[in-house]
Amino acid sequence: MILDRFRLSDKVAIVTGAGRGIGRGIALGLAEAGASVVCAARTAAAIEEVAQAIRGAGGRALAVPCDVNDRAQLEDVVSKTLKEFGGVDIVVNNAGGSPPSGALKTSERAFEQAFHFNVTTAFSLTRLAAPHMFERGGGSIVNISSTAGLTAHDDAAYTASKWGLRGLTKTAVLQFSPWKIRVNSIHPGQIADTGFFRSAGDAFAHAARTAIPLNRQGTPKECAELVLFLASEEASFISGAEIAIDGGYIAAGLGHMRNLFRDQYAAGNAAKP
Repeated sequence: MILDRFRLSDKVAIVTGAGRGIGRGIALGLAEAGASVVCAARTAAAIEEVAQAIRGAGGRALAVPCDVNDRAQLEDVVSKTLKEFGGVDIVVNNAGGSPPSGALKTSERAFEQAFHFNVTTAFSLTRLAAPHMFERGGGSIVNISSTAGLTAHDDAAYTASKWGLRGLTKTAVLQFSPWKIRVNSIHPGQIADTGFFRSAGDAFAHAARTAIPLNRQGTPKECAELVLFLASEEASFISGAEIAIDGGYIAAGLGHMRNLFRDQYAAGNAAKP
């Protein structure tokens, strides 16, 4: 059956940033599909709650506290994954972020830190996990970028680093295809329950939401379902793809806003005596 091809039984997944938001949704979704999931993030209590939810539903999960900026801690995640589950088949590089800041207000140090957090950590975990994925006959790596990795955003360091993660994904396809490891990136737009748009302010959140042609936010569950597809056998010929999950923002956000302004302008003129 086709549905069986979405099952991830006997697969082992590592998800960084798994304690909340998109990462939490991905960890729960992979577990629901049958994968054993290693939840990695800084906050031990948060990832343990996710792991307990997975185990409570009959799945297998391990919580490993980890600051992905520390390579030694990433090594510990991989080591504990191998010890607990015997291998690794799926890696989701989800951890990342940076404080919103324009180019003139971003220090070089802050820029370098954002690039390390959003790109170097994914590079490091990929390098650590790939040989073990090769031993299992291949696997799937999904890098969580952003619509900021497809177009311009106000945050200089975040945008540049998310474009960098997109480039890293392409290079990884070239390097790891001989090992039957597929590498793809997804590019979430405004996703509910992530905290990013709340931290940017109500006005920004309203403007961002208004620019979405589907007129709503996405959800962590919808991101998880996309990752599940890319990790499954249904996506066995997909590698190097960059998929926007944004309600049509990248494809048609400009046209959508133009139409809104057109209608507002027409309505305003119609109301004039």
